[in-house]
Parts: sequence; C-alpha cells; structure tokens
Amino acid sequence: MFRAVPRLLLTLLMSLMAYNNYLYAQSCPAKQHPTFRIEVAPGLASEGLSGRLIVMMSTQSKPTEKITPSYGPDAHSVWAAAKEIHGLTPDTAVELDPDELAYPQKFCTAPEGSYRIQAVLDVNHDFAYHDDASAGDLVSRVVEQDFHPVSDEVISLTLVERKADAPLQLPPRTELFDFVSPTLSKFWGRPIHMRGAILVPPSYSIRKGRYPTVYMTHGFGADMRYLAQRSAGNINKLMEDKKIPEMIWVFLLEACPGGTHEFADSVNNGPWGTALTTELIPDLEKKYRMDAKPSGRFLTGHSSGGWAALWIQVSHPEFFGGTWPTAPDTTDFRTFAAQTDLTKQPPPNFYRTDEGSPRMFIRMDGKDTQSMEDLARQERVLGDYGGQLASFDWVFSPRGKDGRPMPLFDRDTGKIDPEVAAYWEKHYDIANLLRTNWKTIGPLLNGKIHMTVGTADTFHLDESAHLLEQTIKDLGGKASFTYPEGRNHFDLYQGGLTEKIAKEMYAVARPATGHAAERQPK
Repeated sequence: MFRAVPRLLLTLLMSLMAYNNYLYAQSCPAKQHPTFRIEVAPGLASEGLSGRLIVMMSTQSKPTEKITPSYGPDAHSVWAAAKEIHGLTPDTAVELDPDELAYPQKFCTAPEGSYRIQAVLDVNHDFAYHDDASAGDLVSRVVEQDFHPVSDEVISLTLVERKADAPLQLPPRTELFDFVSPTLSKFWGRPIHMRGAILVPPSYSIRKGRYPTVYMTHGFGADMRYLAQRSAGNINKLMEDKKIPEMIWVFLLEACPGGTHEFADSVNNGPWGTALTTELIPDLEKKYRMDAKPSGRFLTGHSSGGWAALWIQVSHPEFFGGTWPTAPDTTDFRTFAAQTDLTKQPPPNFYRTDEGSPRMFIRMDGKDTQSMEDLARQERVLGDYGGQLASFDWVFSPRGKDGRPMPLFDRDTGKIDPEVAAYWEKHYDIANLLRTNWKTIGPLLNGKIHMTVGTADTFHLDESAHLLEQTIKDLGGKASFTYPEGRNHFDLYQGGLTEKIAKEMYAVARPATGHAAERQPK
C-alpha cells in the first residue's frame, strides 16, 4: 500500500494536475488557425487609437445588434479573444490571434459552424465592469460567418461606430451632484469627483421641515444612468403613489476604474469611506433639509452595494441610524466566493476543493452552473481591470511593489497568496472585525443591522450571511436577518422588499409621528 500523502502536498498536486489538464485542453493539433484583421472606418478617428481589442464569437441563434459575454450554463456560448493595441488608425490595421488569450479555450478548438462575430475596442478599459461597450468605445457590426478552426483564413472586421450615451432622463425632483473631495484628491494627486443623484420627496417644496435621508448605492456593473434613472425613478414612483414614506434619497455612485470602491478606505482606491462621512454628507446636509443626525441617516444597497452599505455602518457605527443591505458580497471570509475559507493557514486553493473538485461560484435554478476558475479565465480575457475579481483586489488587497493591488490568487493555478489573504481578513472581513472590536462598536451597532438575502442566492451569499448572523448572536448582539425562501440574487426585491425597508427606516427616524416631515430648528 502507498503511504498517505500530506494534505498540503495533495492539494498542490491536484492544482498542478488541474492546470496541466487546462493546458492540454487549450492545445491545438492543427498548425493552421484563423486570425482576425481589425480596421477602423475612415472618419471615425483622427488620431491613433489605443485600448483593449476584444473579438467575441457567439453560437447563440437569437439575432441582436451586439454580442455580450454570457454566464452560468450559457457561459461557453460566447467565445472571446483579446489583446492590448496602440496606434490604430484608418490607415492601419491590426491582427488578433484568437489563440493567444482566449475564452473558454483557444478558438482553434471551437466547433466548426456558423457564428455571429463582433469586435469591440474598449478605449475606456471598463468592458469587464459593464460586460458591454460604453461611451467612447468603438464597435463593429455583428456579422454572420462560417468558422473553420482548421484553416488559415483571415476574418476581417471593421470598427464602424463610436458608442455614445443618450442624455439622462431624470425623474421629477431629482438632481445630479458632483463633489470634488479634498481627501481623495490629496490621495490621488488630482481632482477626484464623488458623484450621484438626489431625489427629494413630493412635499419638499411645500413643507419646510427636515426629512430622514437614505443613502443608497448600486451593485457591480451599474453606473450613473442606472442610479439616476432606474433607481431614482422607482423610488420616486413609490413615494408619489404613497407606497413608502417621504424621505430624501441620495444615490451614490461607487463605480471606479478598479471596479467598485464600495466606500471602503483602501490603500489602492483611496479613503472613500472617510470622504463620504466627513466631506460629502456634511456638504449635502448644508444644501438640503436633511435630518443631519444619526437617527435620520440610513444605508441600503444590493450585492456589492449591499456590502458597501454594511461596511459603512460597521466602520462608522455612530454616524448612521441603521443599514439595510440586501444580498451583500461576502460578509464572513470563512466562506468567501465559491465557499473558500480565506482564514485557513495555509489557505486552500481558490479553484479546487481539498478533494480536487471545482469550486462552483454561480448557481441557477438550484444547480451550480459556472466554476470560479471558469469565471476567472473569462474575466482575464475581458480585462484584468474592472472585473469582479479584480475589483475585490482593488478594495481589499495591499499594494504591490508595482503599484497595483496584490492579487489574492494566481489566475493560472488558483493558488492563494497567504500574505494577501491575511491582509483581507484583518482589514475587511466584517465578521472578524465585529469579533475583534465588539466591545467598542457593539453598543453602537446593536439593532442597526437589517440584512435580507434569498435562500437560493445566485452566488451563495446566503452562506456567509448565516455565519455573520451567528457571529453577532455569539457576541450577544442584536440584528435582523431575513432569508426569503427560494429567492435568488436577482428576484429578491419582488414582493415589496423596497417598501418594507423604507417603512422600517422611517419608523426609526419618526417613531412617534406619521408626518412626512418633522420641523426641526435649523
């Protein structure tokens, strides 16, 4: 019989085997394979263009004007290849080899057949954040073409359109704000803007009293259009229809070049939490009739915005009267994305369990549909900046010698850097921070945390929520955790969750009155 192999060595061997299997799957027996030739239409650019050139090839049959990445069970229906380019003009062209950096595999392994193909030049380097071209990016038309993986054909695509944003259609009583933060500007050495939208209630111009204020931020991939039109529009209609109490709503933009800064003080993104509480909110409270006291300041947000809403409350417990995060990103790092325990030493592999099975990240209809490794490889093609996994590094990681965030894990092997994992746990693991600092912050947080996450959350975020709930119980704290049965990450708000949250907030601010605004001395 063979002697037992130590667990650490076994884990390393399985990781190496997984990587070798990946390399084998990427190999192509044919010496010939197709390439892409990308041109830019005359008149579309007066000077050389730079950015990330992405070519997508889809097997999806539904005709559309654009191709975007897919996730879950359909992730492999969209192939993508990319490279960084510089100096592209109408007088030049650039070739892209789809076997150098590609997802889900090199294009030479793609089944022969008919595909829809499109090219995007991501000049803003934010395609990985939006999963789509944004204003300023250049795109080709979607073409239908037979693809022969064993050939030396050159597929030509022409960038013919520069994307532009339509003007924002603001709901009634909604204004945009643009605040230059002295603290953030000092950190970056240039003006840094804090942006968002403010919605005042229907009675604001009639009554002279002050109002409770809700600070809401968005999930990963959203932008100002999402906040100012969709979020503000929904809340405005609910107030006009008298389905929620009248309050001032501030919609905070947390998108940044690294992904979402989540209003955390970070060595990479800067002191966003400090700037929010010491600069932006005081400035807004001078301009609008807000309560301007803890019992009238509330936080809410979904997904990454939910993590931000919880983090801001925990890191500034005396400043806010409560937080209502929904399906927040991982709040207990004992079960980080794909159920990885970042608190273990040595850390586990980010791609594989100790038994060697893939760590699954996305589940749909009760079934795990996409692994963490698959998602990481997809993100690496779309851009090593602004994607969800890179965004975590920008918020949580120490800064590396190259000036960039130190990655939590190796994108090839899934090996976690123990130094980075320890840094994450010490500085941003909310459950750990509560355990470490409960004597100080516990009395300020009791009764202020109200979390909602579905039992079928698409990213398994209910698992970390349960751990956080148990942590607070073990500490003798008071908090509210609700788990709607069968709800996932994207249908959680069905059934009136917004109305429930707004009414609970208002009850804190106005426990003894039903009036929409309360007169207070200025």
